Order: sequence, then C-alpha cells, then structure tokens
Amino acid sequence: MSRVIRAALFQTAWTGDKESMIQVHEQAVRDAAAQGAQVMCFQELFYGPYFCQVQDPEFYAYAERVPDGPIVERFQRLAREHGVVLVLPMYEEEQPGVLYNTAAVIDADGSYLGKYRKTHIPQVRGFWEKFYFRPGNSGWPVFDTAVGKVGVYICYDRHFPEGWRALGLEGAEIVFNPSATSRGLSGYLWQLEQPAAAVANEYFVGAINRVGVEELGDNDFYGTSYFVDPEARFVGEVASDKETELVVRDLDMARLREVRDRWQFYRDRAPGAYSPLTAP
Repeated sequence: MSRVIRAALFQTAWTGDKESMIQVHEQAVRDAAAQGAQVMCFQELFYGPYFCQVQDPEFYAYAERVPDGPIVERFQRLAREHGVVLVLPMYEEEQPGVLYNTAAVIDADGSYLGKYRKTHIPQVRGFWEKFYFRPGNSGWPVFDTAVGKVGVYICYDRHFPEGWRALGLEGAEIVFNPSATSRGLSGYLWQLEQPAAAVANEYFVGAINRVGVEELGDNDFYGTSYFVDPEARFVGEVASDKETELVVRDLDMARLREVRDRWQFYRDRAPGAYSPLTAP
C-alpha cells in the first residue's frame, strides 16, 4: 500500500541580519504548509551567514542552546500551528566554549525529538569549521516523526559513507543533508554523492544548499537543492543555482520496499569483514 509524504526544502541567500533571516524561514514554513508539506528542512546554519569563510570569534554569538533557546522554541510553535515536521540546522552552545554544528528535529505537534551534531568537521580555506565547532558526539540518530523515520547528515559529512550506512541500519526512510557548499569546489560531487548514498542505503535523500555570494568571502553558493529516490532518480526538477526557492515534492515510501526487495544490500552485508575500516 502506497504511503506518500509531501516533503520540502528551502534554499535562500543571506539577508544581512539574523532576525530577517528567521522571518524568511518562518514564511517558508507557512508557504510549504499551504502546499501540503508534512516535513521540511532548512540549509546549514540557516539563520546566519556561512561565517566559516572567516575565523572571527564575534560569530560565536550566533550559537544558542538546543532545545532551550529562543529559535527552537519559536519554530516549535510554528510546527505545532501548521502540523509540519521541521529539521533546523543551527549553531549550538552546549556550554560556554563548547559549540556544535547541530540539527534540531521538531515533530508535527511541536515536540522536540532530539538533535544530530555534525560529525566530520573540515578545516580548509573558506571552510574554517574547526574554529567554530567541536566534532559531534551524537552518533547517527534516526527520529521517529509523524511522517516516518528521519535522519540528518550535515554538509561535509556527506563525503563519508559510514554515517549514511549507519542511518540506514537505524531504519531511516528520508535523510536530509543541509549544506553550505560553493561553486567550483564540490559542484561535480553535489549531484553524485547524495544519489549514490540513496542507492547504496535504499532511502530518499533531501539535499539542501544555500545560494549567493556573501560579504564574508568569495564562496559562491550554488543552490540546486533536490530530492532523490533510492534509484538515484531526482524527484521533480533540481532547484535553481542562483535563486531562493522552495522545493516541495511527493515521496512515495512504497519505493523503499520495492527497491529493498530487489537489491538485498542489508541482507548481504558482511560486517564481520569490516573491522579494518575502524582502525585509526
């Protein structure tokens, strides 16, 4: 029996200030809900610029508590009002000086379900993330939401296959990958890695990337957000590479059983042979 989930992604450019950026995303939730969306994910560090283009402690001020900070509480009310599951990629302060790149997951009734903390942290030109974040310590949780089992993998994580597989082993049906990735650096990977992960792990992937060039650096964020199914087929069109865009697509969960019955990747795993992969 078919189970169709209407899912949404929102890609946008930095507005220039935190409050207007939050308001843009609040309106995006309303617009997505008006189109019948049941689950929605924003881009990496959604309410700020991608400040990792520089190393400046003034941006520590963007961090707040998760879930006890004002942004989570604000979007909990919005999720409850519109009955939408929300994935909020945020800058988290666990305590002063202990900061993470985090995604909070809110259920359709507004309840806080938990968080994922980005595991793999880059430190290269234009992506100075170790200056801002500790490596995550959350493992790879899968959240049992009103629309089904949802996982999160954040930006640079996508280059590492182990977490994708861990999410599949925990039963993920949709995995969101909120990102801030720039033209010319990883463009050739953007429409390769997430579809490959969807195939290898037999679930849907929602890939979100911001757009525009921000005043902090010369990174040209190229959008092109999309949903991809477990056969590496894009669900509808890929989003613009320059413009703000709300992507709303119907995901047929029956495809998961169909593909998993055809390709028995989980049955045919050989975990006893993989111990060398965990060696330092």
